[in-house]
Amino acid sequence: MQRKLKQLLIASSLALSGLSSPASAQLTALVGGSVVNLESGAPLENAVVLVEGDRITAVGSRDDVSIPADATIIDASGKWIVPGLMNMHVHLGLKLPGAASVALQNESEAELALRMAENAKLSLLSGTTTIRAPGDRSLGIFAVDKAIRRGEIPGPRIHAAGVPLAPTGGHGTSHGEVGVDGPDDVTRKAREQLRAGATWLKLMISKGIASPAGSIAASDMTLEEMRAAVDIAHRAGFKVTAHSGSPEATLEALEAGVDCFEHGYYLNQEVFRKMKRAGAWYVPTIVVSQAGAMEFFRKIGSPQWYLDRAASVGKVHWTALQTAIDEGVNIAMGSDQFPFEPNEGTVASVREIELYVDAGMTPRQALRSATVETARMLGVAEEVGTISEGKYADLLLLDSDPVADISALRTIGLVMKGGTVVRNDWNL
Repeated sequence: MQRKLKQLLIASSLALSGLSSPASAQLTALVGGSVVNLESGAPLENAVVLVEGDRITAVGSRDDVSIPADATIIDASGKWIVPGLMNMHVHLGLKLPGAASVALQNESEAELALRMAENAKLSLLSGTTTIRAPGDRSLGIFAVDKAIRRGEIPGPRIHAAGVPLAPTGGHGTSHGEVGVDGPDDVTRKAREQLRAGATWLKLMISKGIASPAGSIAASDMTLEEMRAAVDIAHRAGFKVTAHSGSPEATLEALEAGVDCFEHGYYLNQEVFRKMKRAGAWYVPTIVVSQAGAMEFFRKIGSPQWYLDRAASVGKVHWTALQTAIDEGVNIAMGSDQFPFEPNEGTVASVREIELYVDAGMTPRQALRSATVETARMLGVAEEVGTISEGKYADLLLLDSDPVADISALRTIGLVMKGGTVVRNDWNL
């Protein structure tokens, strides 16, 4: 009786908020699967996950959850149900393997936005239902996000940083390009990104693998420049992340109040301990520097200097990830790459998660880094990240238990976002 009452209260709340209507919202029931326990202990077996509209209205055993007669039934018997994956470092503007580099050199803003839209669809089909786009070379990401929100194109939920703030000569800038120099310039550019729709700001405080010259461990932005960006973002209630491979730059950024750090190739125990004390986040993107990434980089036409530079940081990057895990730093999954076919998650999100296990996480911890922890970092834990009543119905069905073996994530056969099945390999 209490569960039925709770279902009615949730449905009423959703109706009042305008998110769904009891009279018109589609009812779907995933029946018979095992809901993976992301906290501890055994999964919920022979479960029912009831979805009304875009939200979950009940999760429980078949004995406890009443299935409405007009609900669409998805027989999940023998399958494992997990929340949609959340990738915190995705660049939708990356080119596809085999795409002609010359054809993309003079790509217009409109052409880039269309390619971003296609890549957004492929990201969703891979099982990634939420992404953070931490800096793109155009504002097209906001147009793609708006189109997804309006239901015009398929794609994941997007949290975007707009165009990164990089100093002249910094990571991501081209020869002859003028960057943001000095606190006043940073302040102006930061406000421009927030006005365009950014919910994060991205700082290029060191160079990186894709920088053709200069030390990856060098510190490129001043403390005053970083403080200016943090001030503007925090005043607006948003966060700042920093591309950094540099211990020195990261320590200064922590002093400035930066909330999150990407890559962290050369970060050490001292830095990670200070990150933990500050409550800062680490997005490793470990997949970009490990051996398996080299073939992917060749496919997309990366030059030899890029391949050499990526290989040069592989070992130290791996040590940084292991140290972060040992020190208990907040880690949110981000791959810096994404799959180009629905079942090729192994080149991005899934492979990134597998590498976390290889580096010392338990499978449950690694899965949490792409669900529970990512939702917490984004400040949307009330909406996504777990299979819970009242949250968005962003769900994946797998062939086996990822807590027993994380490679089960390679068996994704059904993807649901907001109550809509966008991929169903098994015709369930």
